[in-house]
Amino acid sequence: MKVAIVGLGRMGLRHLQVLKDLKLDVVGAFDLQDAARDKARGAFGLQPSILFTDAQMMFESVNPEFAVIATTAPSHPELVCLAAQNGTKAILCEKPMATSLADCDRMIEACAKSGTKLAINHQMRFMEQYTLAKEIVRDESFGGLSSVTVTAGNFGMAMNGSHYFEMFRYMSDETPATVSAWFSKDAVPNPRGPQFEDRAGAVRLTTPKGRRFYMDASSDQGHGMHVTYAGPCGRLDVDELAGRAHLVVRKSEHRTQPTTRYGMPWDERSIAMTPADVVAPTRAVVSALLAGNDYPSGADGRIVVEVLAAAYASNDQGGRAIELATANLPRDRVFPWA
Repeated sequence: MKVAIVGLGRMGLRHLQVLKDLKLDVVGAFDLQDAARDKARGAFGLQPSILFTDAQMMFESVNPEFAVIATTAPSHPELVCLAAQNGTKAILCEKPMATSLADCDRMIEACAKSGTKLAINHQMRFMEQYTLAKEIVRDESFGGLSSVTVTAGNFGMAMNGSHYFEMFRYMSDETPATVSAWFSKDAVPNPRGPQFEDRAGAVRLTTPKGRRFYMDASSDQGHGMHVTYAGPCGRLDVDELAGRAHLVVRKSEHRTQPTTRYGMPWDERSIAMTPADVVAPTRAVVSALLAGNDYPSGADGRIVVEVLAAAYASNDQGGRAIELATANLPRDRVFPWA
């Protein structure tokens, strides 16, 4: 399969590794920066003839069947639409999908018109940290999922918070219904450039069935990614960077007791999980997209952007809960995400 990649920065190099692992034929690689093209050529043995400084020329010249968009978010809509309009049949776009809801819709519509499959690189459904956690919380001994709590360093609402919004949707099998947010007052310089801003702070989501998500990634927190899953009879704590988990569940004879009996005797065990990674789950996303099976779609990516937009709206209103079904969020508001 012929593949073109747009963007050869840090994430673009990871995508090239995925394409190499899957033995796909890279026929075009675009980046405006000489240094980025040179690094990709040296690392992956790309021929100078397939390196481009004009994305439109690349798509028109090589006619790829599959495209990877690994640039920063503001350029995603134009590049996805360009690839779709030039006959590309499958596109994997980095997250966040876009910087406005209107652009999300434009990308989805362009791909629908051309018959192009669009995936957004939200990888949670392919990561053991979440697939195993989902099995555990669904087990009778745990009693189902009641809440998810994320405690993390200052990793950005859009850069990493967006992954956790998709994770909660995956874990709960529900789309969030309400969003509340309280952003940190101070802004930390964005490593991708002064034109970008990604807020720190705290977010609360609820689902129609009452499941809750809490995330605190405030600007005064500087280490780790830790997730706690809680249910009627159990608690699962996961240190995502270390790949360690600790599970506590009530002993079977006490599971019919009310939740007010929170100190009942318990069983516990430690669990090893694959630490947080990028390349392996991205490879799984690409494989699912090319097979047409259970990949994170453009519609899934739009939900994440809607939650992000609602978080900004909530923060602007002092943390008021935003009801997604009736919020009528401004489609044209452009956010400064990278």
